Amino acid sequence: MTKRHSAKHKIDRRLGQNIWGRNKSPINKRESGPGQHGSRRAGKVSDFGQQLRAKQKLKGYYGNITERQFKSTYHEAARMRGDTSAQLIGLLEQRLDAIVYRAKFVPTVFAARQFVNHNHVTVNGKRVNIPSYRCKVGDVVEVKEKSRQMPLVLEAIKLAERDVPEYIEADHGKMSARLLRVPNLSDVPFPVQMEPNLVVEFYSR
Repeated sequence: MTKRHSAKHKIDRRLGQNIWGRNKSPINKRESGPGQHGSRRAGKVSDFGQQLRAKQKLKGYYGNITERQFKSTYHEAARMRGDTSAQLIGLLEQRLDAIVYRAKFVPTVFAARQFVNHNHVTVNGKRVNIPSYRCKVGDVVEVKEKSRQMPLVLEAIKLAERDVPEYIEADHGKMSARLLRVPNLSDVPFPVQMEPNLVVEFYSR
């Protein structure tokens, strides 16, 4: 188990929000932050603090990806035409692990990372085991035949707490998904409000 995976429950409590909308989130039981002094009253948050929090929340949501990888994605979004915050969300949603999670092949984004790493999926018929692999519009992601009866997969398909978004076409009979378009911020079913504009401000300082 990686450090990022083992810390997922702490992320919710540290940020004070159930960022994945999970029924098992510790926020549902105790809203205070982790640690001995987690219940202390929080002071006023500065502009920098708000920007940092927005960055940590968005970075944490996508499996708590590394700072280096997240910053690299931001710089790529900044070089693209249009609104940088919208481009950032689009690039994050094109990650292979994000598509596997959105298609409900696995229950969590952390499981999606591991699922891809363990060679359970293909993209356009070719094996891809890199979670950050950037899918293009029209790409078909499939769960390998031998992996389709895994309890993890069967459990995820039945999850009622989230639906497959409109920008992904999923066929759970064939265990395949197609990216129909790059989504806008308003299209992405975040359980909590994300503020990519504050992330842009954070890196633009």
